[in-house]
Amino acid sequence: MSKRIAIVEDDDAIRENYADVLRMQGYHVQSFATRHSAESAFSVRLPHLVILDIGLHQDYNAGFELCQWLRAKSSTLPIIFLTARDNDVDTVSGLRIGADDYLTKDISLPHLSARIAALFRRQDAQNKPPSEDNFISCGDLLIDSQKMTVQWRHQYLELTVTEFWMVFALAKSPGHVKNRQQLMQDSQIFVDDSTITSHVKRIRRKFTQLDKSFNCIETVYGMGYRWNNSGEIE
Repeated sequence: MSKRIAIVEDDDAIRENYADVLRMQGYHVQSFATRHSAESAFSVRLPHLVILDIGLHQDYNAGFELCQWLRAKSSTLPIIFLTARDNDVDTVSGLRIGADDYLTKDISLPHLSARIAALFRRQDAQNKPPSEDNFISCGDLLIDSQKMTVQWRHQYLELTVTEFWMVFALAKSPGHVKNRQQLMQDSQIFVDDSTITSHVKRIRRKFTQLDKSFNCIETVYGMGYRWNNSGEIE
């Protein structure tokens, strides 16, 4: 059975462009221009994944409100924000209310498709038995690459798909510097340097919320970032 994806976007051309591409990939796609029409349909049947814009017509934060409404109905439904609003406040707000990923509209369609596929893989993996081959243990860090989960000192971190792959890329080669281009490739995103910097800041913030002494993600100035188990700057 093909996965059902819902797109909530008030720009007709953008909405149908996304829908056409996803239909060509075998997904069943529903599209909505307003929060009200989406909620009416979702009240009857939830899709397998939702792509949301934040502002819908004159309602500046309709996407945020719809995300909260959806999270109240399902804790496991994958939700992606796809928006032109790329500031940190909106990004953090979107992730705090339960979105799985936050993307800006300059992302290419192939990379949007890759992120959708990654969320479906994570969802499908949750129903499979664990395998030792899926785990990376690095000091106090434990990563399950099948379920796309990260634990720090036995506590789970709530990471987006992008954040997960960035942590994975650093932790699988501890001590080795990853430049921004390598992090983009491993995380399946293509953005400017400042966006990579913002992602790293948010990842660090999530670790320090669990452990105020966390200092394992180092900035190597002029080169990139590395995972250092000792947390000591060389």
